[in-house]
Amino acid sequence: MQNLQSLSQLLADWQAFADKIMPLIERLGLERLGECDHAALRVNSVAAAEKLKAEFAQCGEIISENIINGRPILIIRLQQPLLLGQWQIPCVELPFPGDKHYPEEGWEHLELVLPRGAQSCDELAEQLRTLCPRTQATLDGDTDIKLKASSPKGEAERLANPTLAFKAGGVCVKVHPHSIQAIIASEQ
Repeated sequence: MQNLQSLSQLLADWQAFADKIMPLIERLGLERLGECDHAALRVNSVAAAEKLKAEFAQCGEIISENIINGRPILIIRLQQPLLLGQWQIPCVELPFPGDKHYPEEGWEHLELVLPRGAQSCDELAEQLRTLCPRTQATLDGDTDIKLKASSPKGEAERLANPTLAFKAGGVCVKVHPHSIQAIIASEQ
């Protein structure tokens, strides 16, 4: 998908995204994690983001509109969750564009929750090694899967939410210790 036109197009593209991301999840053994808290989009124009914001407001509730890394990021809780394997995904992350241009607009990543209270990326990695041993080689830098560690944070967030992102084949799976809805609740 080159130019994102509508929410209906996004929903039509969901299965193709699922078919691309499930092999990565399975290769890493991440299907053992019990919760996929949200799916994230990428758009290249403010107009596309505004259009999607309006369309999502018709089938969900915007539960957060926060500035992270200098740009608005919306979290929408859907009336009907997205389905992927064992997971019902309750939320969508809609970041407004920054200064990076994406080769494709649309579904970009999923975020999974490992709720063991990790306070740092190193601690999260150790928890993943134990629960999902197939992540070991990637965590050690011994596979073609790209690994990025980060600790993104909104202005009012009170929970540490270190994140490990695994990227391959044009898709990304992120793992963090708290769900997006718990992070939003911490801002209140």
